[in-house]
Amino acid sequence: MNRIYTSADQLDFKIPDLPSLPAPGRVLMVKPTYFDVEYVINPHMKEHVGAVDKIQAANEWEHLVDGFEELGLTVDILDGVKGLPDMVFCANQSLPYVDAEGNRKAVMSIMRAPQRRGEVPLIEEWYRQIGYEVLHLNPEKTKSFEGMGDGQWHFKRRLLWGGYGYRSSLDAYEQVSALLDVPVVVLKLVNEKFYHLDTCMCMLNENSVLIYPDAFTEESLELIHALFDTVIEATQYEAEKLFAANATCPDGKNVLIQQGCTDVNKKLRDAGFSVHEFSTYEFIKSGGSVFCMKLLYW
Repeated sequence: MNRIYTSADQLDFKIPDLPSLPAPGRVLMVKPTYFDVEYVINPHMKEHVGAVDKIQAANEWEHLVDGFEELGLTVDILDGVKGLPDMVFCANQSLPYVDAEGNRKAVMSIMRAPQRRGEVPLIEEWYRQIGYEVLHLNPEKTKSFEGMGDGQWHFKRRLLWGGYGYRSSLDAYEQVSALLDVPVVVLKLVNEKFYHLDTCMCMLNENSVLIYPDAFTEESLELIHALFDTVIEATQYEAEKLFAANATCPDGKNVLIQQGCTDVNKKLRDAGFSVHEFSTYEFIKSGGSVFCMKLLYW
């Protein structure tokens, strides 16, 4: 089996033949105490510097915590840190994993934006406190890697999907694959508004995925369609303005998504998923929504 896949003609496996991976049952969230738009590192931030309603943001965050708990997930909470307003987007600083023997590991990110690099050691310390083995990429061999912002585990399979082009470097996935001993399907992102894979791709279950197709190259779309039986597509409006593809489906059936995604929500329900809508408007000002605001781990 190859380890890094960049085109559909390289595929030498079928999803059911891959080793199983348990669905994570825990969620990490970081309090939005210091959340704001203080700088511009993506197109969504440009007109929102200093424009976050912090009371509303806190309410939105609390409701999302409740949503995860209602699904039976255990939510662990870290305090925010002054001077790190984007730490609330805790999908980005790491990539957690559990191997076949039950060993819990986390690959730490190399953040592209200097404003966010201080978040990584704080999340690393949390991992150490809960007994994870912490792994690092060689910075001499890759420029950047932004954790679960660009790396998504195929639901219940030991296969990583990796986005690159804006925040994570293609060469990072050679190291991630070697460190965790897993194959990686890499997807090239080509629209700056969809700078992380989690802004344009939401893993739903083993056979289904939600995407915004115009965020990818044709070659990457071929990879997606080759490995998923059901590919649900978000419209440009819902993907750009409502972050429809930044939803999350932790159990393969319940989708937590920004409210108002009428077209996508109908498609999800028609495909058999239960849809749970949440307001994340304050966080969208900074370029993130439901998926970005949490870290699923084991």
